[in-house]
This record gives sequence, structure tokens and C-alpha cells, in this order.
Amino acid sequence: MATFLICHGAWGGGWAWRKVRPLLAQAGHNIFTPTYTGLGERAHLAHPLVDLETHIQDVLGVIECEDLRDIVLVGHSYGGMVATGVADRVPERLAQLVYLDAFVPQNGQSLSDLTGGGGPELVAGWLLAPMDAAPDTALADLEFGRTRRHHQPVRCFIQKLHLIHAAPSCPRTYIHCTKKGEHDSFRQFADRFATDPAWRFLRMDASHSPNTTAPDALAALLLSIV
Repeated sequence: MATFLICHGAWGGGWAWRKVRPLLAQAGHNIFTPTYTGLGERAHLAHPLVDLETHIQDVLGVIECEDLRDIVLVGHSYGGMVATGVADRVPERLAQLVYLDAFVPQNGQSLSDLTGGGGPELVAGWLLAPMDAAPDTALADLEFGRTRRHHQPVRCFIQKLHLIHAAPSCPRTYIHCTKKGEHDSFRQFADRFATDPAWRFLRMDASHSPNTTAPDALAALLLSIV
């Protein structure tokens, strides 16, 4: 039995993994999908000082309070920033580290550094509006997410991540979602890890958020890893 701990993507929440949770649970695994401060059901806690470190602490708090060990830590998209910070703080708690079409920062990098800046519209001076969902997102999923995707504090994207330890010694996997066309912020990581013997590299014929658009295929892939 594995313990999956999901670090969700920007503007989302634990709700974004509602299709995958039962599939992993039916296979006998535990799955935790905490929502970061200021997003999802915790949107009322948003304020200008919420940053990447806040979200790292959110996930570390779940690990401590639930006494999680032998964790399969999954970072999706922006969640790769969070997962990298979490893995650096509690490497002894991890069984595996999985990046799902995610940012993989090095010491001293922010998400903005990895994207070259620019991006979504800044609102009220401290919030970034959500990016559009993938074009293959079903209408029902678009409607479900419409009232649940919230603006995210900009400090989450510009705060630099400071790492203390070397790369985790646990197995690391990068999953690259390939159905995105020419603009693909994650191809830089695919190119880096596809030939790196320290990583397991997998491709998935899906758009950027397979937890929504291809949950069965994603669950099968995650189960094959563990």
C-alpha cells in the first residue's frame, strides 16, 4: 500500500484531483490532496503575503499531523515548486518523488525564472488570474472548475526557492504530457531528464492536466510507478 501526497497546480486545489482519488483508493492506496492557503476551499485565507513558502508549509503540516511516511510525493505543474521544497525539508519521509508535467527548480530559482516572466494578468496588484484550461477539457469540467479556480497571490510565482540538501536519494520520475502543441513550458524538463540515468522518464499522451482530462490513464501510470 502506497501513500500518495499530491501537490496540486496553480489556481487549483485538492478538488482538482477528485477523479483520481477514488481510482487510487480502489487499488488499496492512501491519497492526500491538501489545498494550499488562499485557494479552493481556503480562498478566504488569501492575502498579499501568501507565497511559495506558505504552500510548502501547508504540505509539511499535513505530513506532520498525519504522520505520513514512505510518501509518494507528486507535484503537478506549479506543484513541482512546492514538492521540491517539501522534499528538501523531509527527504527521510519520501519513498518516491514524481513530477507530473511540473516545474523542477534548482536552488535560488522561482517559477517566474523558469518561465522567463510574463504570463497571466495581474489583478489588484497582488493576484494572478487563472490561465485558460486545456482545449480538450470537457464542458462539465470547465463548469465545475469555473467557481473553484481562484486568483493566486503573485508572490507564489516570484519567490525564489532556497534548498539546503542535495537532490533526494529516493527514486525520481518525470512525466511529460505531450499533447500541448508548440508552446510547452515543460519541454525544458523533458529534454533534461529524458536521458538522465538518475531519473525515470515517462511520456503521457495527454494535455497539461490529465488529472481532469485523462484520470484513468493517469491513475494507471501512477500505479505502475509504485
